[in-house]
Amino acid sequence: MTPADGAEHLRFSYRPRGPFSLDRTAARFLRFPEVVDRFEEGIYRRLLPAGRGVALVSVRQNGTSRQAVLDVEVRFRGGERGLARAAGLRVVERTLGAGEDIRPFYRALAGDRWLADPLRRFRGLRIAGTGSLWESLATAVLCQQINLRFAYAIRRELSLAFGRRARFGRERYVAFPTPRAILEAAPSLTGFRLSRSKAAALSALARAFTEGALEEEQIAGLPEEEAILRMTQYPGIGRWTAEIALLRGLGRVDAFPAADLGVVRYLAEGILRRDGKQSERQMRAFAERWRPYRGLALVYAYAELERLKAARQERVRAQ
Repeated sequence: MTPADGAEHLRFSYRPRGPFSLDRTAARFLRFPEVVDRFEEGIYRRLLPAGRGVALVSVRQNGTSRQAVLDVEVRFRGGERGLARAAGLRVVERTLGAGEDIRPFYRALAGDRWLADPLRRFRGLRIAGTGSLWESLATAVLCQQINLRFAYAIRRELSLAFGRRARFGRERYVAFPTPRAILEAAPSLTGFRLSRSKAAALSALARAFTEGALEEEQIAGLPEEEAILRMTQYPGIGRWTAEIALLRGLGRVDAFPAADLGVVRYLAEGILRRDGKQSERQMRAFAERWRPYRGLALVYAYAELERLKAARQERVRAQ
């Protein structure tokens, strides 16, 4: 039976390969002012295009991280059932990282000097990604050389202004803007606290995806260096942006954005105990010990950095 809001409905279960924790993975979405990725009361929700329609994907976890089963509900309107199910699988496997078998990763780095404790402490943590390669590239452009909270505030404003909206039940949800929506909005982008160079980069990316010059399936089929070369042909897309896109947009577990400030400063100082900021080359050489899981290892290192930061803040409050 179709609900009163006109939405159709499907539900399926998904068993991740290896440990999985929705709470630990989706915690990343709570760090920023967010309207696209919603994580509330243990349920992750995201609105996605599904053909000509839209699909609201909701994911909750049953069982512990060792024996997790994900309950996936998809409510959709205006699209085919097969496309709605594909949207649900996309969210589970890519956005929440459950499609990757991480058991070999745990075995390979269980004795690592820097990661052994975080692997136990954050068991089940996966790479929290985006809805598409386009979204990850656009978001990375927004994050270039500015505070992340400010960048995500702009992302929120762009989503509210140009993202597709849909009401399911009493709630209204917002999708990340499509390339076509951003391309059509190109003349007004600088009104969203964007520099001219960033507005131009977003417009060029939007045009490339809209016209098919850039396609996610094509990039996903390329080796890492070829994929980076392909993406960096566009203005405003450097190696860091491309590597972030591979990590968050395609879930590449070995993608390692070595130039990230979190790597060259916070990881170097906070966990590796290096004296001051390191170079990209130094951090890339260090991370070779984590290959072929450098990106996944970095996610655990970042989680440990957040834990240490929270512990310091707690000690300060206690004084």
